[in-house]
Amino acid sequence: MTEFSPALLSEIRARFAHVDACPFSGERIFFENAGGALTLQSVVATSAKFAAIPDNQGRANAGSKALVDIIAKARQDACDLFHASSGHFFVGESGTELLFRLIRNAATASAAGGDIVGSTVEHPASRSAAHHWAEQTGRPYRAIAHDAAGGYVTADSYATLITPHTRVATILHTSPVSGMGMDVGAIAAQIRAISPECYIIVDGIQHAAHGDIQIDQYDIDGYVISPYKMFSRHGFGFAWISDRLRAAPHERLLNGPEDAWEFGTRDTGAYATMSDVVAYFDWLGGQVGTAETRAARINDAAQAIHAHEHALIHAMLHGIDNLVGLAEMTNIDVLGAPDDPRREGLVGFRVKGVPSADVVDYLNDEGIRTHTRKADHYSGNILDPLGWDDCIRVSLCHYNTLDEVRRLLGTMARFSD
Repeated sequence: MTEFSPALLSEIRARFAHVDACPFSGERIFFENAGGALTLQSVVATSAKFAAIPDNQGRANAGSKALVDIIAKARQDACDLFHASSGHFFVGESGTELLFRLIRNAATASAAGGDIVGSTVEHPASRSAAHHWAEQTGRPYRAIAHDAAGGYVTADSYATLITPHTRVATILHTSPVSGMGMDVGAIAAQIRAISPECYIIVDGIQHAAHGDIQIDQYDIDGYVISPYKMFSRHGFGFAWISDRLRAAPHERLLNGPEDAWEFGTRDTGAYATMSDVVAYFDWLGGQVGTAETRAARINDAAQAIHAHEHALIHAMLHGIDNLVGLAEMTNIDVLGAPDDPRREGLVGFRVKGVPSADVVDYLNDEGIRTHTRKADHYSGNILDPLGWDDCIRVSLCHYNTLDEVRRLLGTMARFSD
């Protein structure tokens, strides 16, 4: 586990807006990245630029042609970011909306009968969509029980419920509550071995900020992210679909292109900000490695991000200098095994006998932004099996620092006895 050098980390932080101060409350440490990562300065500039352009795509003028070219470039850039050599990228209202749409179209395009399978670890976006469209298409929905103590599900778990008649399967790449990442490639391979024609849809929303998306290695049909959780901005979702799903029956305008998946005029600025995200990963990969291609540099960036974040998480859980880690504070319970290598940039924990909302308020007062997760429709699937009413979520990204971890641990010391 090796964190970024101070010089490189300073350069990284300079590329993000509001990295150390909130525009409303002032100086603060941002450990609420699972709720929405910081935004690249380049994305802010790009968004302002395109908000002022009056032209639409599909017109016979130079401005319109430029917009079409920018969208085409963004889709090509995304191929390197997602490591996808086939398929199609498009934008929608949000990540949740896109998951509903992909699952809906997979369910309605599938052969009659069979079932739809997901898991209890999933975010309600995919679980709700799968439940709804199973009911609407007259199929049972089957949920694989996740490892409650660990906060994850495995390929072997999927093998217990997938059958040759499973039509649609959903996978969560990383949990926004437990912080555990799933082995998408292994799970998809298990599904394909049993039900080769199954449509496989992946929720990559929480995973995206940590890098290392490998579409070509997964053998799936859909992958969805929310760009505001990957250093872009609010207001749109971003999806990849396989050529097979793109060609399957789906909603489209009458007499329009058969492979079209977007409705109405898209925001060119949204696409352009995805190019900014790709450019950032490309830049970072060039700082940490010597790869000659953009895709390889993006891989290098992802590996460096994971190493830096793992170093931060290790310090947060096990301590640093003379500061005791969260996992070693006697009055604190940590969600999941502290040293589970599946963990990606997130620690969920509770203080015994203290409402999590009170801890979050205290940390806010001390200039540390975290978040409360309650056992509600968003997080109850993870917290209820543990008997937890709530937890504190500390979520970080690669621009966070060891000094910020030190501040958190020093502040949490009052709860350690």
